[in-house]
Amino acid sequence: MRAPRFWGRTPPSLLAHLLTPVGALYGGIAASRMRRPGSRAGLPVLCIGNFTAGGAGKTPTALAVAEILTGAGERPAFLSRGYGGRLKGPVQVQPEHRATDVGDEPLLLARRAPAIVSRDRPAGARLAVETGATAIVMDDGLQNPSLVKDCAIAVVDGATGLGNGLPLPAGPLRAPLEAQWPAVDAVVIIGEGAPGASVAAEAVRRGKQLFRGVLEPEAAAVESLRGKPLLAFAGIGRPEKFFSTLRDCGLAVERALPFADHHAFTANEIEALRSEAERRGLQPVTTEKDLARIAGTKDLPAWPELRALPVRLRLTDPVAFRTFILSHVAERRTDVPLSSPSG
Repeated sequence: MRAPRFWGRTPPSLLAHLLTPVGALYGGIAASRMRRPGSRAGLPVLCIGNFTAGGAGKTPTALAVAEILTGAGERPAFLSRGYGGRLKGPVQVQPEHRATDVGDEPLLLARRAPAIVSRDRPAGARLAVETGATAIVMDDGLQNPSLVKDCAIAVVDGATGLGNGLPLPAGPLRAPLEAQWPAVDAVVIIGEGAPGASVAAEAVRRGKQLFRGVLEPEAAAVESLRGKPLLAFAGIGRPEKFFSTLRDCGLAVERALPFADHHAFTANEIEALRSEAERRGLQPVTTEKDLARIAGTKDLPAWPELRALPVRLRLTDPVAFRTFILSHVAERRTDVPLSSPSG
């Protein structure tokens, strides 16, 4: 789905107020679910999630955490629900898997470390143990109580923050904030903006670790697009952020087409996009997630001219973030002996 505009309005709009009773019901159920006990994995579990529906930069943050772990001699494995894929798992992502099998994000994650898709998180953790991993990086799942988390990081988009602060469908929150804050050890604010600054202040007030960063485009990819008029499209949580990134790099975006988050492109849509790009002499460009989803869908036509703009998380204080991650891994190993997860 695409985030409704009224989610970002503060104070909440009339429509948000009308949906508040439904949001209260949804939020109450979500909060109750978050209080359920979970299983212990046989490995340290580091969860990268967010307070709200939609994209905030979880996947680049998960990749950054895995890079830290690998650099410290660990063997991380990613654990994902596999949103948009048909496989329930647990299954390790293989080269032959497509986005329709496992979702787009696991395909990206699997390029850096073993990635496991499992709607049953404890079962996925057991598979991670069997594959020889020494730590698990959960991409999403902050509100999922089935697996005990040794470290939980909430990623927040600085430009949008927590929107109007109401639970779905009245606002973007996946659960009431009072249920979510206790589950979080740290907050990573990506990008600038007053909404993010407000969340940062609340994180400090609550004694949470606070980190800041930006999503930095890959320099070589930027240079390959420079001087070319672009047809840009994106099916992510906030497509406008992708278009702004291109423009901030000094690239010429002639056409910008937003799609819903995790949009399942059809053959007709791809043909229409390609025809427009060719007719107008535009270079097509999209996000890494969208390219993985398009290339990983069996029935879509090949589009060799389509390019992606890879981004990575650059933290303001990478040393402090590395220390934070590794200290939680070490603390887990000191407090709890490694064993197979129960249930």
